[in-house]
Amino acid sequence: MAKGVIYILTNPSFPEYVKIGYADDLEKRLKQLNRSECIPYAFRVYCVYEVEKRLTDLQLHNLIDKLNPSLRSIDTFDGKERVREFYNMSAEDAYDILKSIASISETPNRLKKMKPEGHEVLDEELAEAIQNSAIYNEDSHFQHGSQNIQKLYNELRNRILALDDTISVEPKKLYIAFKMDSNICDVEIQRSKLKVTLNLSKGKLDDPDKLAEDVSSTGHWGNGDYRIILSDDEALDYAINLIKQSYLDKIR
Repeated sequence: MAKGVIYILTNPSFPEYVKIGYADDLEKRLKQLNRSECIPYAFRVYCVYEVEKRLTDLQLHNLIDKLNPSLRSIDTFDGKERVREFYNMSAEDAYDILKSIASISETPNRLKKMKPEGHEVLDEELAEAIQNSAIYNEDSHFQHGSQNIQKLYNELRNRILALDDTISVEPKKLYIAFKMDSNICDVEIQRSKLKVTLNLSKGKLDDPDKLAEDVSSTGHWGNGDYRIILSDDEALDYAINLIKQSYLDKIR
């Protein structure tokens, strides 16, 4: 019999993050988290995965950290580094990881996705309305990246804009869009890399070096079915050629 659950929580206060943890008593844990008056919206349960051992979430944390260490939220308090249970990823991506684990272990019946109810629906609608009315700029995204990544973004930005003088830069809540009548690509600035989503449908990208990832069947931010990860300028020329394909697709 399962002793507790690994949970994935969302909060409209910081929609770009999910909280992944373990609880023997999830209702009690939610009450603890939602007791703070510093957070305007309550945490809600996106999904749970029933487990037989306590603190099994630590194994999941280690897995995610090994796959992509830049996703973990790390801050400094009183001169000491704090590694937290928050990850810079969509709730659907986090759910897909648990879904894969459940499939491999043949325990899909232990994984349950929850629908928002009552005040959770109202909170999400209100937060979305407020966020959509906010004004975003490139500087607000720069704070997420290191100096090297900021420099890489500027190089990428200049190369994209050089494709056509009618391309505009439109910072959104979760990414920076480069667009004409529609988006060419969308860039997420993270601490150690850039995520570039190409607005091309699956099957339309010529990518002999396999730099782009097919994200058509996974949850992601940005428009399009392909994503490029850039951590330095080594593949910048090749990436620009892929982005150019999306640009040419928009002007045909």
